[in-house]
Amino acid sequence: MIDLDALAGLRAVATHGSVVGAAAATGYTPSAISQQVKRLEKQTGVPLLERVGRGVMLTSHGQHLVDAGEQVLADLEQLEASLQERAGVVAGRIRLAAFSTAMRGLVAPIARSLRDAHPGLTLTLREAEPWDVVELVASGQVELGIVHRWGGVALAVPDHVLATPLHGDVADLIVHRDDPLATRRTVTPHDLVDIGWIATPEGTICRQWLSRMYDGTGRPPRIAHVSAEFESHLALVRAGLGVALVPRMGRAALGEDLVAVPVADPEPVRLVDALHRRTMADSPAVRAVLAAFDGVRPSGG
Repeated sequence: MIDLDALAGLRAVATHGSVVGAAAATGYTPSAISQQVKRLEKQTGVPLLERVGRGVMLTSHGQHLVDAGEQVLADLEQLEASLQERAGVVAGRIRLAAFSTAMRGLVAPIARSLRDAHPGLTLTLREAEPWDVVELVASGQVELGIVHRWGGVALAVPDHVLATPLHGDVADLIVHRDDPLATRRTVTPHDLVDIGWIATPEGTICRQWLSRMYDGTGRPPRIAHVSAEFESHLALVRAGLGVALVPRMGRAALGEDLVAVPVADPEPVRLVDALHRRTMADSPAVRAVLAAFDGVRPSGG
């Protein structure tokens, strides 16, 4: 009989391209992953991995086992979810991956109440960028993921992954209180063509949105400084180094030195989705976490 945990370990090696990568993704040690693969080789009687330089790759037998085993693992996941639904049990482990502001603004507010309401449920958290979250959910490394997308900036989600819309999140223009824009009730991109932005790095979803926001102005945004974290954006605005577009979700209190000014035409709203595999649709644990998220609305200081 094929060891299903070992099969999942081999799948992780296939996904991450190495035993070390599989171990980091699954929480096992590299030695444990290697032992799982050896156990599978003994059970099947065929070699599943081969050395390539300092790394490894799946043999044709190993790739066939992973490909055929995907449906087996999916069926078992669906069976477990349906059994828990029949029993009305909210228990087990939910591995959840989310982008940083969702971790602060969505996950942290519900974690304690969720644990108190369902003592048999263990929530394991991991922070990752949206495109990485999609891969983690799709490949079975986490049960739930939280992603965001801005306007027309697409985020590809595989067919076997379902997206549940959560509350949208609005971003505000953050300026220093001494900035003339601090007195405005609203601003549009046409009001912002000459200002210096503190922006996320090139290629990020937020940076793509900032660029698209300027469509119709005839000018791209002028990027003065680049920083990955919104907390750093606030600090740099506070230091008088520019302005920033910062979402309300998970945003720290602005204090006396910063002012949030609403933006219009277009209003910068990002859509936030919870992702899970279709096989987990009947899981009471997944439903309990989604219900908890539904009660949280983004807010900013």
